[in-house]
Amino acid sequence: MTNYQIPQNALLKNKFFYQFLMTHDREVAREVHNEYMETMSKVYFSYFKEYLHRLTKLQFEDIPEKDDLMGSEDTGAKSRTSLFASKYTLKNRSTVFSIGDREAILTTDLEAPLIVPHVAIKSETKYSMESLFRSHEFALVDNACREYLFISEFFMANRNTAQELFTQVLGKTFALMTKHIEDQFQSSYDSIALFVCLHIIYRYRLLAHKRAVPTLDTYWESIVKIIWPRFEYVFQLHIQSIRLCDTTKLTNFDTTRPHYITRRYAEFSASVMIINDTFPDERVSVLLGSLQNEVENLILKMASLFHNPKEQLIFIINNYDMILGVLIERKKEDSKESENIKQQLNKRIQDFVEELLCPHFGAMIAFVKDCESYVDKNDLEALKREESKVTHLIKSFNTGWRKALEDISREVMNCFTNFKNGNNIQQSALTQIIQYYHRFSKIVSQNPFKNNPIRSELINIHQLMVEVKKYKTNF
Repeated sequence: MTNYQIPQNALLKNKFFYQFLMTHDREVAREVHNEYMETMSKVYFSYFKEYLHRLTKLQFEDIPEKDDLMGSEDTGAKSRTSLFASKYTLKNRSTVFSIGDREAILTTDLEAPLIVPHVAIKSETKYSMESLFRSHEFALVDNACREYLFISEFFMANRNTAQELFTQVLGKTFALMTKHIEDQFQSSYDSIALFVCLHIIYRYRLLAHKRAVPTLDTYWESIVKIIWPRFEYVFQLHIQSIRLCDTTKLTNFDTTRPHYITRRYAEFSASVMIINDTFPDERVSVLLGSLQNEVENLILKMASLFHNPKEQLIFIINNYDMILGVLIERKKEDSKESENIKQQLNKRIQDFVEELLCPHFGAMIAFVKDCESYVDKNDLEALKREESKVTHLIKSFNTGWRKALEDISREVMNCFTNFKNGNNIQQSALTQIIQYYHRFSKIVSQNPFKNNPIRSELINIHQLMVEVKKYKTNF
């Protein structure tokens, strides 16, 4: 369209001739006006029709389809048309659930040069749906803004008149673009791409206003009304796929490592939150909340397939930790979703620590909890019944605490895929041992235990703390 800017610039330099005609021969001026409107309407329509046709041939062939949902099985038994089928090779496509480098379209590449079809064909370059969308929408906003400003200046039109003339010139082109987008997007299952395209529109609408061209707002609204329902529909399909997921058919249950569905969710939710940051939409937050609830429920259902309670907790912790790690990596640590995962993770870690300590210090822990309860109730008789256990507890602790610390440390570091998380859990477990021992020492220093001579064999808590510090790892 650059070639058409040259005569427009020439017309602007000689706009006083049109002003002269308007003053002295309105009929001729009307002919000039009508001829321009009709000619430019055809020019824009033809240009964009051909441009859209050529861009369509440049789209990746391996795009997400209806079976490529978050809860889909990751198995070669599925149809080869699925992106998750193991025999299906992806060469030129961003992942379905990760934004990858597509975020650049909304930032550094938002006003990048247009895609030139014949150059792309010659170099055999293919593009994602959102890249092609950005190119033709940027071509539209660039030409439309220039056309509006030209009409306003050359035809000396006020805002309302300029809007009418603008619609005469570009009305057919807008209808063409709208129909093309509707046809292209109504079958899309790439929710990240759909959401990126929505935000391309939000940014171009802002760009048009910065150029003092508000007349594109109606067009933008019509495009949003096409894309948003489709985005919401595909998002709901992901939620439904998680809700209806049959855990007995899922693969990757030979270990307690994070499941691939959890990884998909983590990448997807982080991507959506990143995109949503600049133009926040509460509807998106509601969708994310619903998805997170379903994923948390699925993690619990998958964990129940492990028969050992400790393995169930390890699986849950590894999955929650992986989700949180992805959100933190994407700078989403302070999000509502992150806070919820943190709470769930901390609760499961506490439960795991209790399970971890039980084989080594279970008797002492039970004694502490029972006696504290009796003290609160001032039940001296119940405390006396516990007195016979003290000697065995102290001797048992003295002979086995060092080996117990080694065993606990080794088990923790072998259980968790994230070394840093494993180290934090190890420190939580060792800290919990010190706290339980401190509470135990406090109880046996009171009636009816304080006169028991075995108390002299209690190891000093500082000795225990010094030993625990040996397991501390600095990052």
